Amino acid sequence: MATARGRAAAAGGWASGRRAGTMASLAEPPASRAPSRSPALSPAAGPSRCGGERRRNASHAGADLGAVQDTQLRSVDLNHVIKLLEDSDSKDLEKEQLKTLKKVVKRFENGLPLKDLAQVIEILNLCAEKMNEQEAFTEPLCELIKLCGLPFQKKKLSDEVSYSVAVSKSIAQLAYLMRVPSSQVRIQICKCVVSFYNTESPRKLLSGYQPTSANYKIQMAELGGLAETLVLSLALVENQLNEKLWVLKALQHLSSSGVNCRLMMKAQAASRLCLYLNGVDPSGQLVFRSSEILWNLLENTSKEEVVNQLSSLECVHALKEVFVDLLMHGFRHYDRQLRNDLLVLATLLAENPAAPMIESGFAKLLIVLATFTEVKIPNPLVKGLKLTYSYEDFELKKLLFNVIGVLSKDPCAVQLLSENDVIPALLYYVKPNQKPGFHDWSAAQYEELQLHAIAILASVAPLLVDKYLSCQANTLLLVFLEWCIGQDPFFGQGNSFHGTGGRGNKLAQMRYSLRVLRSVVSLYDDAVNLNLCDQGAISQLLDILKYAANKSKEKEDAILLEIQADILFLLSVLCENDLHRKELFSYEGVDILIPFIQMDPKKLHSGLGHNCLLFSALDCLWSCVIGCYIAEDYFLEKQGIFLLLDLLALKQKNLCNIILGILVEFCDNPKTTLHISTWRGEKDQTAANLLIQLWRQEELELGVKRDRYGRIVDMKRPIASSFQKQQEVIPMPASCRSFAIMEISENIRAKLYSLLCKLGFENLPGLSAKDFVTLAIIRHYIDFKVGEVWSELCAELKEEFRPVASDEEALKVISEISEDTGRMIAALQTEVLESQHHQEIQEEEKAYTKIQAIHKQKEMVNKSWENFLTRTSNYEALKKAKRLQEKSIEASRSKSKTQNGAVHSTDIKGLGTTIGSGRLVTVESTPPQLIGGPLAVTDFALRKSSVCEGALKKIKRVKTLDSVKKDSIPV
Repeated sequence: MATARGRAAAAGGWASGRRAGTMASLAEPPASRAPSRSPALSPAAGPSRCGGERRRNASHAGADLGAVQDTQLRSVDLNHVIKLLEDSDSKDLEKEQLKTLKKVVKRFENGLPLKDLAQVIEILNLCAEKMNEQEAFTEPLCELIKLCGLPFQKKKLSDEVSYSVAVSKSIAQLAYLMRVPSSQVRIQICKCVVSFYNTESPRKLLSGYQPTSANYKIQMAELGGLAETLVLSLALVENQLNEKLWVLKALQHLSSSGVNCRLMMKAQAASRLCLYLNGVDPSGQLVFRSSEILWNLLENTSKEEVVNQLSSLECVHALKEVFVDLLMHGFRHYDRQLRNDLLVLATLLAENPAAPMIESGFAKLLIVLATFTEVKIPNPLVKGLKLTYSYEDFELKKLLFNVIGVLSKDPCAVQLLSENDVIPALLYYVKPNQKPGFHDWSAAQYEELQLHAIAILASVAPLLVDKYLSCQANTLLLVFLEWCIGQDPFFGQGNSFHGTGGRGNKLAQMRYSLRVLRSVVSLYDDAVNLNLCDQGAISQLLDILKYAANKSKEKEDAILLEIQADILFLLSVLCENDLHRKELFSYEGVDILIPFIQMDPKKLHSGLGHNCLLFSALDCLWSCVIGCYIAEDYFLEKQGIFLLLDLLALKQKNLCNIILGILVEFCDNPKTTLHISTWRGEKDQTAANLLIQLWRQEELELGVKRDRYGRIVDMKRPIASSFQKQQEVIPMPASCRSFAIMEISENIRAKLYSLLCKLGFENLPGLSAKDFVTLAIIRHYIDFKVGEVWSELCAELKEEFRPVASDEEALKVISEISEDTGRMIAALQTEVLESQHHQEIQEEEKAYTKIQAIHKQKEMVNKSWENFLTRTSNYEALKKAKRLQEKSIEASRSKSKTQNGAVHSTDIKGLGTTIGSGRLVTVESTPPQLIGGPLAVTDFALRKSSVCEGALKKIKRVKTLDSVKKDSIPV
């Protein structure tokens, strides 16, 4: 809107910046200005000696006369003037009144004091009354009104506040003077209002006064409701063009304020101004000023209120006529801009369903204008019309495309869109731009029109499916998409709104082409989908998806993510419920899906669209993989179930529902449960533990009552949410689902129950006692849900009927069964908790026993060490310990003596320690003295090596080991 409008500014001459040159050439409405009068100065009488002396005498005389006149002016009594004007008319009295009015004008020629303003306005009203019979009062009245245009003057700083009520009423009285049937007076009033916005300081001030603030008059005009009165006065000047233009100029200034705009809307300003648009005005100011005021109303007040006022048939006709006139006969730059401004107003009207755009024929005209250059079909509505390739006509083309998009939302306009070949006209742009400056549009302009047309096609195509198919639109779009991923050189300009992100590439074209396909595919029309698949759309879409995914690795942005999400949606719709298409998708599609499911969870909150992309990938997985065993097995081979469980472990509310649904569907494949059971999360978490945690989290959010151990509290309604318990019993027909049934689809508990049923409730690994308590509830979810339904049924029956005894007994038994189930589960939960508690006590006792043994061992080690220190420091204690040791050794020996056997002593004679002496054994057999030989000498025998050298070495090793062990063996 702002582009077409040129952002008309409300500064300077109150014309838009782009129109300034044009409007400067437009003649201002002629204004009647009273000639300025000053008192005549008569030369002094008498002879003069020279010219210089005469000039000095004249100067002195003039100064004296001026002083006298100033004294007379200062003495003007406004009350006397009012009383004089109120007297009966006579010829002599009229002259006196006119003379007095001239004195008043002269007295306040530099501005009106705030304290005198109310009396001056009263004088104005009296003059207006006299004008009906005496035209001589016209000029004084205009002069007095002109004084009101000068800055008001104040004596104190507080005067602005003190006189605010009186000043606002006085300014409002100016507008009421529009009732005076005088063109001169009305124009002077408008000039006075325009002068409010002149910020020039007065050249001369009254003695002791200072001007009011620059915006003071504007504020007082808002307070007094001047704008509303001026709008109403338009009815008085309806047939006087010059006066009407001045009123519009004043309103144009006033409409820069939101307060004034609201006052003007109370007087139906929008509809009044629109009706003047097609009035006769050679200067063109009527349309210009009226449209500018309408734009100010749109910007400063409620757009809906303005549009509602413009939605009458008369206003639409007036708007249409002036638009057609500017379209066919406007040749100036300004005319084209004004035409575009009016087209934006028409677009706003088209958005209002109550506006009679179709009935007036305006809608058909705009559609024909939007398509006649592309379809080349002769139409009398545009006979002789030829658009140029100027910037204004380029803007017109875009605005007309926009109107088609707006009209596509109105079901009544569909027939018009079909009859005027909108689909072929938009498809004209679904082709690559082969060379710069295609036709006479520049490359950038053609690209902008192309993207705009394809964007509008996405809105229109679903409404005209038959026309869409007859024009082979799917083929054109697929060929165009093939060009989008091609290698031929093309550098998009990316200048427009629709070209965002498309600079130097073809992503913008790809984005809007996919939007068109998405809009028609989302209709789930078999003819459209079959037409696409027959042309190899699935394979081509996978290639485009792979291309976009590779581009996204280089640099991620919102447009690439949107493109990928749209392609995944298209594949989901095309492959859903069709096994053959799923097989086409299977291997290549699964390889592309896996990276999306492996997405970094941190990206989900980036704001670029990763969240939407992940949901699209999960939806594509559900629609394109599940139900096709080839695709399912390949997905399992790629560890897809593990990836889904990793996502589920994030416990994000918006992801859990769809992932659980996918897992439940996947469990129809017998290989899936093994994958789920094998999965391990963080801290070795199992899938069963994760599902049970999700159940507890869901019940916490639903407000289901549980005690601190997770046991059932309400035996009658064990799984009812807090919201469900608040619902009153409302009898409903059998075809309507009760709240207990509707609640199943509103949370994930049913999916968790289904998934655990697939896994089985026995021998689930990695569960704690708390998990088993929750698992007992999950296992009987269906029983509890059936009990809820019966409870609702009983309540509804009792609301309207009284059951017979047998039925009442049956209902009672059913209710008791549900309660008994709840008690049974509660008892089972208590048993599990008690068993867990008993097990914890046993483990605690074992831990304490182990701790006691460790402490006892430490005490024994400490005591042994103390005894050792005592023996090493006290010889008597050592002797005592030795005796005890020998006594202990002797007591440990067998009492029965071996017959005919030698007894060998294990003691080492002369040893004074209590430490074990090792395995040294002295064998006493035949004395060496009796045998003789070299062994007879004891000392030599001790020095001689053992007969068995190996045995001796073994003995040495044993001694070495014994010496090492002495430090660790307690004494």
